[in-house]
Amino acid sequence: MLRASLLGALAASLILAPSAGAVIQLDRAISGAAIGNTKGEVRAALGKPRRIVHNNTDFGPTTTFRYRGGLSVGFLSRRVTLVRTTGLGDRTNRGVGVGSTEQRVRDRVPGVTCETFESTRICSRGAEQPGERGTFFFIEDGRVTRVDVALVID
Repeated sequence: MLRASLLGALAASLILAPSAGAVIQLDRAISGAAIGNTKGEVRAALGKPRRIVHNNTDFGPTTTFRYRGGLSVGFLSRRVTLVRTTGLGDRTNRGVGVGSTEQRVRDRVPGVTCETFESTRICSRGAEQPGERGTFFFIEDGRVTRVDVALVID
């Protein structure tokens, strides 16, 4: 009896648990790189980046860490302000990520709204004012091609 109960509980946990790839945390992080992290914290979470890119922008100097699997982490003033994925493995705890349909985003991401801006379709939540965080699902041909978790700068 106890063995059957344990097996039942194990089976239920496997069915209900998010997959190992459930690493998009809405408005917070992707793959362990969180808004507000330092470069050291990102390296501790993700390891050495495959490539590091430095740029000068209207907002000041930026650094981007690029990792395998389509993950990029952007820094402004030495803190993470953008985490982006184009990889298929990163998902929310409800299974939404690159490759998901727009309808799945609408059904499984609380508070999301979808709009078209200058021919770019984006489903977003949060981040309406500077200083706020948000999650942005970029849609092409009805499917997510990119997910950004970002801090609105301007």
